[in-house]
Amino acid sequence: MTKSNKYKQIFEDLSEKIQNGTYKTNTILPSENELSVMYETSRETIRKALTLLAQKGLIQKLRGKGSLVLDVSRMNFPVSGLVSFKELQSSMGRDEIVTTVHEFGLRTAGDTLSSIFEVSGDSEIWNVIRSRKIQGEKIILDKSYFLRSEVPLLTKDICENSIYEYLEQELELPIDFAKKEIVVEECTDEDREYLDLEGYDHVVVVKNYVHLKDATLFEYTESRHRLDKFRFVDFARRKH
Repeated sequence: MTKSNKYKQIFEDLSEKIQNGTYKTNTILPSENELSVMYETSRETIRKALTLLAQKGLIQKLRGKGSLVLDVSRMNFPVSGLVSFKELQSSMGRDEIVTTVHEFGLRTAGDTLSSIFEVSGDSEIWNVIRSRKIQGEKIILDKSYFLRSEVPLLTKDICENSIYEYLEQELELPIDFAKKEIVVEECTDEDREYLDLEGYDHVVVVKNYVHLKDATLFEYTESRHRLDKFRFVDFARRKH
């Protein structure tokens, strides 16, 4: 192992121990000196590993106290920003996420989607319903709709991997901005069919209206989340 990537291996080992409960929520990690001895490395390498843990939302560095282990049973999802689930998965450092496509195909817009997209009711829309299984539980249901006029071709294989990667790299779509709404709704029959609800009768719904650079609304997605597993975060700075 080279010095340049040793901190990454230490990060991965500490991350796994935090997530499997070896280091419990609201406890303090061993000190930098103790970790240096444990991993037979320098404090500088340990600091780099701890900085990465903090960036991933696994610890909070407290001045004079050390590194506090945060609650990882809830995963942080950014309210602002426009990222694909694959990118979010990578940033969270969670490789055990499984995407399952339950429904895929073309449909006509109908009354509801024609109103959202401001198109005629017989316009063709790609309909994609996917669940996300994280740590063995299906806790996200994504219901996505794309205008076929902007996305001429889509396949189930693409939906199982990364739609955004395909849209940007293959179709070269200039995806630019999104409007988001967050509401709490009663569970639907689809939620009960595709999610492990564990008795919850409401879900948190993030509605994404995604636009191209020319302001065309080309995607509408409802991400339906089990209540107990997610924390939605944003960063705000007061203007002076």
